[in-house]
Amino acid sequence: MENKDFYKHYMELFLEENSKVNLISKNDEKFLWEKHVFDSISISAFFEKYGKGKTLLDIGTGGGFPALPVALTYPEIQVTAVDSIAKKIRAVQAISDKLGLKNLNAVCTRVENLNGKFDIVTSRAVSSLKNICEYALPKLKKGGYFVAYKSRKTSEEIEEAKNILKKFKAEIVEIIEYDLPLDEKLTRNLIIIKL
Repeated sequence: MENKDFYKHYMELFLEENSKVNLISKNDEKFLWEKHVFDSISISAFFEKYGKGKTLLDIGTGGGFPALPVALTYPEIQVTAVDSIAKKIRAVQAISDKLGLKNLNAVCTRVENLNGKFDIVTSRAVSSLKNICEYALPKLKKGGYFVAYKSRKTSEEIEEAKNILKKFKAEIVEIIEYDLPLDEKLTRNLIIIKL
């Protein structure tokens, strides 16, 4: 996992934007690294096993998670961050510009209006797995991966998503479990779905 210092400038810029636009709650600001940045870059466990791909779409990026930390950590991946809330996309773009990122494209639209297909699609804290699969799977190239960041209720969500996975001939190939670096035990999951 990357060194926290590497993300220091990014986190300062994020907090600056957060004071203007409410991207995360004030309460969460003190856990920016643990709950948001560390969580976002936990996708490294997926990359190590399945490869990085060249293009990544982050659906419902909100404050830019995982899009910004991924673009910062992996300059070789072309990241598209999509959200339908303009002020959030403007904030993500502003942070990206200040960091000088050349591989991040922040787009304000609904994902179904976005053209193109991607090697990898991500989504973090957006909706139920069933709902998000409806949007994510049509945006994947054949053989691509959808990485859904999930916390609790993983098994129920997988059960609910079975029909939609079948419809797109997609399958869950693995669930990667990890803990956030907090005093309380907070286990997270990356649900890896292959098309």
